[in-house]
Amino acid sequence: MADIYYTDEHEWLSVEDGIATVGITNYAQEQLGDLVFVELPSVGAAIAKGDANVVVESVKAASDVFAPIAGEITAVNDALEGDPALVNSAAESNGWLYKMKVADVSELSSLMDLEAYKALIA
Repeated sequence: MADIYYTDEHEWLSVEDGIATVGITNYAQEQLGDLVFVELPSVGAAIAKGDANVVVESVKAASDVFAPIAGEITAVNDALEGDPALVNSAAESNGWLYKMKVADVSELSSLMDLEAYKALIA
């Protein structure tokens, strides 16, 4: 079973076997409004924790999504190219943004669990 983590920038990570699936939280997509465009990173790109590596554009504004941990991009959600609103309808499941190989597992300890994240957004 995957371990789920959250950031104070409203990203979620589901980590299983050294691969993290990353997306924005349901709370984040509600704040953004209807997404009209998602710019995803390149497969194979190395990213550092805190790097702005995704741009999500809504009817309200464009926002950067930051890398919650360091790693290498192994896959992107190509379905978002034709249907960016998938992030709105399924932010924490089929609306994931990218998958990455975790570079340093110890970075996960700085992230929140669901209870801590719920407290943050309360």
